[in-house]
Amino acid sequence: MTNITVIGAGTMGNGIAHTFAQFGYQVHLVDISEDALKKGLGTIEKNLDRMVKKESITETDKKQTLANIKTHTSLEEGVKGADLVVEAATENEDLKLKIFSQLDKLCDESTILATNTSSISITRIASVTERPEKVIGMHFMNPVPIMKLVEVIKGYSTSEEVLNTILELSEKLKKVPVTVNDYPGFVANRILMPMINESIESLYNGVAGVKEIDTVMKLGMAHPMGPLQLADFIGLDVCLSILQVLYDGFKNPKYAPCPLLVNMVTAGKLGVKSGEGFYDYSESRKAEKVADSFSA
Repeated sequence: MTNITVIGAGTMGNGIAHTFAQFGYQVHLVDISEDALKKGLGTIEKNLDRMVKKESITETDKKQTLANIKTHTSLEEGVKGADLVVEAATENEDLKLKIFSQLDKLCDESTILATNTSSISITRIASVTERPEKVIGMHFMNPVPIMKLVEVIKGYSTSEEVLNTILELSEKLKKVPVTVNDYPGFVANRILMPMINESIESLYNGVAGVKEIDTVMKLGMAHPMGPLQLADFIGLDVCLSILQVLYDGFKNPKYAPCPLLVNMVTAGKLGVKSGEGFYDYSESRKAEKVADSFSA
């Protein structure tokens, strides 16, 4: 397996592309927007520069990594000859179903189709294809080049051969793959999102302030980042979307999103990416500083 296509040049997509390219894979990064592709490549270059500065890679490694990435605005061109496609588009079920239906028609029969979804059913996504045995979840963690975990999610029809291929591939990326079954939120977000939601509820109910809640969890529970700061880093819209998937999937009120979270998303306060969430991200506190604190 040498040719990898990544769909989506946003935070997760460019991180996934960066990681594969750094380990010598030929990567085709696809997005409908040329601007998004330029921004994604710019982010990859900045992250590589940071790695060079920290002496974790050389300048030659950086140049080779960038040379391994080609960009496309045409899905058909981008998936041509791909051994594996990793979809990393917005966490929206209708969009993902549309993409996988197209991928199934455009890709070679042997191509494995993976999704980076953090909560949407792999079985549901696979159902719009004629190759459900070749559809699997690869849930990378953000920031992808740094975080070791990959949740590898088996759909109902995912073959053992495909599962083993993806487990081995993840290890080649120096990740730690963990196999989980296809239930709402999988493991990571089934546990994480109720904690984040309860933290927002605590703020909403006036139990404590933002910094106080985060400090308790950092110093008391040894979390590298407080839950409200982490929610900002993930994106409050993404948190809301995942909670809605959990609530719809389990019909359990414990997963119902806090009204404060709903209002903040409605108001466009999405966290780091919008410049404001539970914290203020002004020009003097850019997203990369948050990423640095998360990876420390």
